[in-house]
Amino acid sequence: MSFSKKYLPLVLGVAIATGIFIGGKLDFGDSRDKLFSTNSKKDKLNRLIDYIEYDYVDDINTDSIVDVTVNGILENLDPHSVYIPKEDMQRVAEEMKGDFVGIGVSFYTYKDTIAVIRAIENGPSAKAGIQGGDRILMADGDTLYGNKLNDGDIINKLKGEINSKVKLTVFRRGEPELLEFNVKRGKIPIKSVDAAYMLTGDLGYIKINRFAESTYKEFKSGLDKLESLGATQMALDLRGNPGGFLSIAEKIVDEFLEDDKLILFTKNKRGDVDKSFATSKGDFENGKVYVLIDENSASASEIVAGALQDNDKGTIVGRRSYGKGLVQREMDLGDGSAVRLTVSRYYTPTGRSIQRPYDHGNKDYYDEYFERLDSGELLDPEKIQVDDSLKFTTPAGKVVYGGGGIIPDVFVPLDKSMQNETLSFLLRRGFFGNFVFEELEQDRHKYDGISRQDFVDDYEVGDDLVFAFQDYLNLRSDSKVTFVAYHDEVKQYIKATLADQLFGNGAFEEVYNQRDLMVEEVIKLSEENQ
Repeated sequence: MSFSKKYLPLVLGVAIATGIFIGGKLDFGDSRDKLFSTNSKKDKLNRLIDYIEYDYVDDINTDSIVDVTVNGILENLDPHSVYIPKEDMQRVAEEMKGDFVGIGVSFYTYKDTIAVIRAIENGPSAKAGIQGGDRILMADGDTLYGNKLNDGDIINKLKGEINSKVKLTVFRRGEPELLEFNVKRGKIPIKSVDAAYMLTGDLGYIKINRFAESTYKEFKSGLDKLESLGATQMALDLRGNPGGFLSIAEKIVDEFLEDDKLILFTKNKRGDVDKSFATSKGDFENGKVYVLIDENSASASEIVAGALQDNDKGTIVGRRSYGKGLVQREMDLGDGSAVRLTVSRYYTPTGRSIQRPYDHGNKDYYDEYFERLDSGELLDPEKIQVDDSLKFTTPAGKVVYGGGGIIPDVFVPLDKSMQNETLSFLLRRGFFGNFVFEELEQDRHKYDGISRQDFVDDYEVGDDLVFAFQDYLNLRSDSKVTFVAYHDEVKQYIKATLADQLFGNGAFEEVYNQRDLMVEEVIKLSEENQ
C-alpha cells in the first residue's frame, strides 16, 4: 500500500516472474485418486522429512524445509511455475481480485510516521475528512509510528472486516490539537486501468497495468467514456504489463475483433487443443487500434497484441515483448499455500508460440533484458534476431515470427533518459515521490485554485524546482548530482508526480505522455490514417 512509483526503469528478475501469470482454464483429465495415489517417489520425500523432524540432532523447522523443497522442484521445471507461501496468498489474491477492504489512502512511511499522500476519491477516508499531508498516528489506540513498524504491520492494522469502524488519530499541520476520525472500512479498488483519456479529438488512450478480475469492467468503463467523447481510434498501452488472467485478455480482445475470429488456442501435454473465438459483443470492432508494448509486456499482454496482429487488426507499436507463452493454473497445496503450475502453452491465431527458450536456466532467462540492451536491440529494430523456421503469415500477408515475444509493426527505441543510470536509480528508489511530497508539505494550498485540466495543460515546473531537487539529492548523497543532459525530463517527472499526488486517477499519465516517444508515434500514425 506504500506509494507506487510510475514508469519505473526496465528491470527484469525473479520478481517479474512471480507477477507474470495467467489464470489456467484447463482441467486435468486424470482422476484425483490416480493423481494422488501412493508411490515410491512421494514416500521417499515424506520419509526424509519425517526423519529430519523426529531424528535429526537439532530442532529444525520442517515447514521451511518443505518450502525449499517445493521451490527446488519448481526451479527445475520452467521459469513461470511458482510457489506461493501461505503468508503471501492473501496479498496475491487481493491483487488479482482487484480490491481489498481498508480505509482508502495512498501513503508512505515518512520519518517513521504514516504520511497520507492522497485519500482515494470517494473512499472511506475521503468521506471521513482525511486529507493529503495528514499523519495517521494511531488506529483504535494502537500506535502506528516508530522504527519497529513496517508497511505490512501498518496495513494489517488499517484493514478489517467490511463496514467495521476504526478510530484514527491524526496530526494535521496548522491544527492546534490532534484530530480524530471514525472511518468505516469499505472495498478499496486496486486499479488495473491507470488512465483513460483523449489524446486528440478522435484518439483515445487506455493504460492497463495488469489483467485482474476487475480489469475488464474498468477497461469497458473507460472505453465507453472515450467513445462518448468521440474516440474512433484507440491507443491501448500495455507497456510494463506482466499479465494476469487469460479470460480477461480474451474479453478485451473481443471488443476489437469481429465475430468468430480466433483469439488464441492452448495445447496441453496430452495434445488437447482449446480454441477461443471472438463473439458479437465487441463495441470497437470498426475502430482503429494501436497497441503499445515493450520488453516488459508479457503473458496476457502478449495474448492481446498477438491476437490483434495475427488478425490484421490495428498496429502494434513499440519494442519486442517479453516472450511468455505458457499458461499457469493455481493449485491449492492444502496448508494455505499454493503452486501456479504450467499446464499448457498458448498459440496466437497464426499458430505461433511466442515463448522464448528457457533451457539454459532461470538466470539466463531473466538476464535476457540485459542481452537485448547490450546487443542494441532496444535501439535498433535491425538488431532483433528472428528465426526463419518460425515464420508465419497473417491473412493479409504480413510476416510475423514466433520464438520469443511479439515483434511490433512500428518500432520505437528506448528513450535515452531510461538509459541514464542516475535517473533510473532515482525513479526506482522513489526519490521523485518523496521530494514532491516534501514540496507539497511546504504549502499545499497554493494549488487549491488550479483545476486538474489546467494543471495538466498549463502548469509549468520552474527551473528552481529542478535545482531544489538537485539540492535535495545532494544532501542525501556523497556524490554530486546534476541534470544538465536531462533537465527537461526531470521537469516532466516532477510535474507528473505532482499531478499524481494532487489529483491521482491517471493524472500522472496525462502529464508524462506529453513527452512520451511511443505516444507521440501513435498520435502521428493516427493522423496519417485519418
